[in-house]
Amino acid sequence: MENMKEIRVPRIEHQAKSSIHDVKEILTQHAELHSIEVINWPEFPYRPDVEFRIAHVGDALWLVFYVTENHILARQTRTNSATHLDSCVEFFIDPRKDGNYYNFEFNAIGTIHLAHGPNVRERRFLDPDLIESQIITYSSLGDQPLDRKNGVLSWDLSVIIPASILVHEEIEDWSGTIMHGNFFKCGDETDTPHFLSWNPIQTERPSFHQPTFFGRLVFE
Repeated sequence: MENMKEIRVPRIEHQAKSSIHDVKEILTQHAELHSIEVINWPEFPYRPDVEFRIAHVGDALWLVFYVTENHILARQTRTNSATHLDSCVEFFIDPRKDGNYYNFEFNAIGTIHLAHGPNVRERRFLDPDLIESQIITYSSLGDQPLDRKNGVLSWDLSVIIPASILVHEEIEDWSGTIMHGNFFKCGDETDTPHFLSWNPIQTERPSFHQPTFFGRLVFE
């Protein structure tokens, strides 16, 4: 595919038990910054400042998103609720590169939305109990709902995603795999709706559920 970006996802040799509070500092030392900055739909020109770092420790993927935006909204607190309506960062990944992807969506207080399928209409949500027991999030904003904070505001979100949450695969270790994926920032019901991506999307209307436009993730 034309315009397919690539990230080489470094492996970090971290022997201690993974703590969500260590992720941000360790990734700062070992993983480069990437930007979520592509405006794919001109009718939504607002571009908050959004970057991320990504690495893995074998059995777990580590992510940190860094966001500076003018409007924060974080109402959703229930797992698999409509986090995209809030200030939201997202990570979609297609392990088999066959169009079936997992959409990990996180609002600004770390509420998780996770489903799997070939498109937005045919996805199936993962069990909330499984999500809550395996994925760990930590937001600099805390975990309590926020209703429309305005101004120039910054927040970051750390995430640990174990390979075992990819329930339709047989992957115990991220090492040596090549997958397709994309990273996003949105906020459908914020005061300034926006839809940014890492890899460009060429569709008429805003839609992140486009595995055709994923980039390449090479896990070292």
